[in-house]
Amino acid sequence: MTPKVMIILGSGSDIAIAEKSMKILEKLEIPYSLKIASAHRTPDLVRELVVQGTNAGIQVFIGIAGLAAHLPGAIAAYTHKPVIGVPVNVNVDGLDALYSSVQMPYPSPVATVGIDRGDNGAILAAQILGLYDEEIRKKVLELKEEYKQKVIKSNEEIVQKIDNPHITNDFLRIKNLELNETTEEEFNGSCINKNAEVVIIVGRHTDLITGKKVSVTLDRLKIPHDMQVICPIRSGKKFRAYVNTMKNAKIFIGINSNSSQVSGGLVGLTEKPVIGVPCENELGNNYLLSTVNMPPGVPVATVGVNNGRNAAVLSGEILSINNPVLLELLEKLKNKKINI
Repeated sequence: MTPKVMIILGSGSDIAIAEKSMKILEKLEIPYSLKIASAHRTPDLVRELVVQGTNAGIQVFIGIAGLAAHLPGAIAAYTHKPVIGVPVNVNVDGLDALYSSVQMPYPSPVATVGIDRGDNGAILAAQILGLYDEEIRKKVLELKEEYKQKVIKSNEEIVQKIDNPHITNDFLRIKNLELNETTEEEFNGSCINKNAEVVIIVGRHTDLITGKKVSVTLDRLKIPHDMQVICPIRSGKKFRAYVNTMKNAKIFIGINSNSSQVSGGLVGLTEKPVIGVPCENELGNNYLLSTVNMPPGVPVATVGVNNGRNAAVLSGEILSINNPVLLELLEKLKNKKINI
């Protein structure tokens, strides 16, 4: 059986992070391959693994590396398939590996997840595969429910056991709390493309310049999309209604600066892949860390700061898995035979 996912480690010392990925893939029953190859010490081995793996039918690559973590980028150089980067904390809290993985030039995106989050890398891979495999999608939904129940059960396992003089544990006890399913109303905004495969949500009007870069590149890749400016913090009901209205879309892109929290809001509302584009605000501060470092179970495929074009290319790589016309276009783009 040809595996669907290939995990490549930059060093054998990264095996503990790879085990997090393998545990998820085993649980979801997704065939995978595990290899060790260094972008700096064995570049030819990396190239051959990626080229031959792509030709053999690998659909998603996961690159796990620390320090100057150029491995995910080296993988992206040789394939038109989605590449997920998992930076590893070796020194300086893993920030060297994070920046090496996420800040990729156009048109070679790496869908970077949080530092040491091998589990989220595998979940993101499953979300991508789940777009084309209903059984995988169902298993992703079940896994997401497990993470949800773990949080809920923590109230009984942790909170209820606290016996401080002034804590009132019987007030709104979660074990007995009725959780009503919200019936989402339809979004009443304008200019909705109900046939959109990609949904772009911009958290602030000042980030629209990055949103337009995504939109223009998707247009050139001939990918139908829709874009709205909605902040889940200021307009939570409107945000949920829009996501519900666009539930048939395959990919969501959240564009974040300040505390707009778009990508973080999206992962709670959909099992589809969520791509995060961190932006700089008017003070020059960027929101990379608050976009990429998500907790277990809710990965955000983060691209570089302000790099809307790479978010569009990553969307194309995901959608080209069953679209030969788009695949051919991406191959030409990556080989610099066309300029988009």
